[in-house]
Amino acid sequence: MSFIRSVSGIRATLSDGLDPALISRYAIAFSNTAPAGEIFIGRDGRQSGEWIENIIAGALQSCGRKVIVLGIVPTPTVQFMVENNNAAGGIAITASHNPSEWNGMKFINSNGIFLNAEENKKLWQIVDSGEHKYHSTDDYKSLIRDHSAITRHIDSIADFPLFADNHVKRKCEQMRVKAVVDAVNASGSVAVPKLLEKFGVTVIKLYCDNNGNFPHTPEPLPENLSSLCDAVKKHKASIGIAVDPDADRLVLIDENGTPIGEEKTIAIAIMAAMEDFDKFSGYEKIAVVNHSTSMLAERAAALYGGTVKRSPVGEINVIAKMKEHNAVIGGEGSGGVILPDCHYGRDSLVGIALLLHLMTKLNMSLSQISAKLGTTNMIKTKIPVAGDINLIFDKIAKKYEGGNVIREDGIKVIFEDSWVQLRASNTEPIIRIIAEAEDKERADQLIEEISEILK
Repeated sequence: MSFIRSVSGIRATLSDGLDPALISRYAIAFSNTAPAGEIFIGRDGRQSGEWIENIIAGALQSCGRKVIVLGIVPTPTVQFMVENNNAAGGIAITASHNPSEWNGMKFINSNGIFLNAEENKKLWQIVDSGEHKYHSTDDYKSLIRDHSAITRHIDSIADFPLFADNHVKRKCEQMRVKAVVDAVNASGSVAVPKLLEKFGVTVIKLYCDNNGNFPHTPEPLPENLSSLCDAVKKHKASIGIAVDPDADRLVLIDENGTPIGEEKTIAIAIMAAMEDFDKFSGYEKIAVVNHSTSMLAERAAALYGGTVKRSPVGEINVIAKMKEHNAVIGGEGSGGVILPDCHYGRDSLVGIALLLHLMTKLNMSLSQISAKLGTTNMIKTKIPVAGDINLIFDKIAKKYEGGNVIREDGIKVIFEDSWVQLRASNTEPIIRIIAEAEDKERADQLIEEISEILK
């Protein structure tokens, strides 16, 4: 059975993993762990999402829950609605960047944040033990369909002190900013264009049909975005915007039709937050990213006298570190931006707003902003999991003993101008290997050294 359970929730293939019984068990177990109150449900637009939504809603109602169904919305919108309505929690129906034959569930606690390790452990124990608690039929609560969530989410972003005087909208109109949007016909199809239009941007919709039919491999990587790059050039657009199916990841194409790389999304967001740090109240000039994120994050923060802290991979881990250090901004190199002033969750809409702010404040194109950050050479590869992962990590630690070895998330070895990391994926049965260096030859060398150890 193709089934993955991690801090990122559950996901499985429809053919042999995701069935009504499993979905019901997890929904009921989630209700058993959540405090009193209503639960929000949203889905990323996959065609399987509608029947899964119905099963989850019914299961929650059988537990005496009031259920608010949001329909097709970004996962960050579900998080936003939970946090801003004092709800008991939320469930986002999504398999993130996985292909269409997959779907899944992300569980959101009453703070609008994904469940942490302890909360997940409690959820899994209930599921695995079969100790589900139902309520009597007298506790039956209604189901409400709320179609206002996207508008409320976007309005809240526009009301940030950073944007409140509409200067971004006025400047976008003056600069005639034009954006092409590839939402893979999923949950960003309505939200992303609507946000852009709110900020005075002319929008060209590429794959925004909201029907769940992915026109290409849904992960927003350069090799999957050729149509978007071509459209940016064809329409002489200022930017190209790509999001994954549940719209928590943001990838950018510059005005020349060139992908600037997913790793630069968070670096640009760091620049934007620190460019006008005085507009934020109660935060430190600190950004938090995970150990797998490019050292461009440090470059971005250094431009404004800021610092960077690092955490294990996983949105909940980044958020925990952000709270620990009261960081003004955070995120992950996969294209995720977290701005606490909106909510503690990766949010492509927030990332877009920050980009527009930076472009209009500096009066620069995306390629010019990208050039300010410079480049590094990052190589990402992966291998199937085989044998004891910890034994593999021990071999690497021995090879680089005496160096700066971190075992907080898999194993990472940091050198003066480069680093290499191996870690088990949270979402696939693989080991990810990442190396980054100023010089490509050095990055290649690190990958070759690790490959030799793994033979």
